Amino acid sequence: MTGPSDSRVVRVWRGDADDGELVDFQVEAHEGEVVLDVLHRIQATQAPDLAIRWNCKAGKCGSCSAEINGRPRLLCMTRMSVFTQYDEIVITPLRTFPVIRDLVTDVSFNYTKAREIPAFVPPPGLGPGEYRMAQADVERSQEFRKCIECFLCQDVCHVVRDHEENKSAFAGPRHLMRVAELEMHPLDTADRVPAVQDQHGLGLCNITKCCTEVCPEGIKITDNALIPMKERVADRRYDPLVWLGRTISRRRD
Repeated sequence: MTGPSDSRVVRVWRGDADDGELVDFQVEAHEGEVVLDVLHRIQATQAPDLAIRWNCKAGKCGSCSAEINGRPRLLCMTRMSVFTQYDEIVITPLRTFPVIRDLVTDVSFNYTKAREIPAFVPPPGLGPGEYRMAQADVERSQEFRKCIECFLCQDVCHVVRDHEENKSAFAGPRHLMRVAELEMHPLDTADRVPAVQDQHGLGLCNITKCCTEVCPEGIKITDNALIPMKERVADRRYDPLVWLGRTISRRRD
């Protein structure tokens, strides 16, 4: 049995990579519903060919990413109750990625970037089941592993959102966070500091914290991943004492 409802006008972007427009739908919204519920009702009653990507409807799969009134959000985690009856509700696809159809975008850029990051490299001679870590290190890594790969942080990051030409050189906050996770792992033996700057474009990030603001898992991407990595790069390249120590070490070798 449904609760109270009201009729709302929802504007949804319809189209493909070549052309499209906003289409108005008059639809009933019931108490307790989220935006994805309303879109499903539109599919069921008015636009059966409306393309939406979704899966779990519980904020854990990251599939239903879109922009609502210009802000990257999960459709299944945005309640209709946050909008008053006078608010305009405009639903558009993620702006940073190419449109396939309607609200579905091609996010393959993110998987390409993920493949560019070398995997975890354990110490030689240490087999599975032999890893030992302090609880503090486990907790640090676990925060980053909460990522559901919704790519909202990638979408909102102006480095790629407003500059298509940066995509080849910039991994984006989700993948820079992955590099930070591995670099901070006490058992990972790879040196990831040079690559995070030279290959993954950390220097292009100017820490506006917009990625942190849209993260549905509440991960402090900027404070706990990006800034610490920037500090490691700065220490390595610009701290005179670190430079001197590395120079002496190389001469001894």
